[in-house]
Amino acid sequence: MNVARLSAMRFAAPAAAVASVSLYSLQEAQAKEAVDLNKVRASIVQLIEQDAEKRDDGTSLAGTFIRLAWHSCGTYKAADNSGGSNGARMRFSPEASYGNNAGLDLARAALEPIKQQFPEISYADLYTFSGVVAVEEAGGPKIPFAIGRTDDQDGSKSDPKDRLPNADMGSRSKTISHMREIFGRMGFSDQEMVALLGAHAMGRCHTTASGFWGPWTNAETTFSNEYFRLLLEERWSPKFSHNGKVWTGPDQYEDSTGKLMMLPSDMALLADPALKKWVEIYAKDENKFFTDFAAAFSKLLHLGVPVSPLKPWYQFW
Repeated sequence: MNVARLSAMRFAAPAAAVASVSLYSLQEAQAKEAVDLNKVRASIVQLIEQDAEKRDDGTSLAGTFIRLAWHSCGTYKAADNSGGSNGARMRFSPEASYGNNAGLDLARAALEPIKQQFPEISYADLYTFSGVVAVEEAGGPKIPFAIGRTDDQDGSKSDPKDRLPNADMGSRSKTISHMREIFGRMGFSDQEMVALLGAHAMGRCHTTASGFWGPWTNAETTFSNEYFRLLLEERWSPKFSHNGKVWTGPDQYEDSTGKLMMLPSDMALLADPALKKWVEIYAKDENKFFTDFAAAFSKLLHLGVPVSPLKPWYQFW
């Protein structure tokens, strides 16, 4: 992430938000010690900045925190109100061992000092809020967010089966059906699904985690509509080699330079007219994407949570 940009934006939220964010519910505010999200936010930003300086390669924890927040929530099942971020069960088996959660133990470990610094915030709130901070600090939209999640003591309520979406189901038609099944299970429309996938503008895949390799854009620490623009405008072809050797990882696509990648699930968006329509809209209109992403991401973060945000987190005073 651009460290200078982070520093400039760090205190963009009004100072009046201090210690009062939980006033969206008087009962919640009285039942627990108030969480100062401004201070938690500052610590998350500092963590991202310091880690980026150590890396010194143009990457950061920001994309990983978005993935952490996303995967904390992506197990939700609307039919029985199970799964979701409430409980922070990703810390335990079986969710910690889900194949789609590979590598997120590093993100959780990175946030542990902040949890120790602010014991009043639950792991569930911290994991989801880290994604909010990452989006906003990278130049993305303000995300409505409310605290109130609690932490389970084990993973007994988790589904033994990995409920998170897979990047490839063997064919584009099967991948599209799988995506609609997973997002539909959570209560999302086609439009919301495409908007959420726009988070691929940030971060990258690692062979040591998902098996895939590379970033989706050339600005992986900036939140933008670049993912959609590149998906439409670049020429994508199957990846056959990597660093002069035969590519032995899962099927993926690369641009003409071999530096950028797309997953089979990304390419599938272009194969379905109803999904491609939204890719085209977001590629042309970043403001529309930001508005729709903020709404869909906030909805995702609060699935199964007994509180609902009415406005961005810093306006709860």
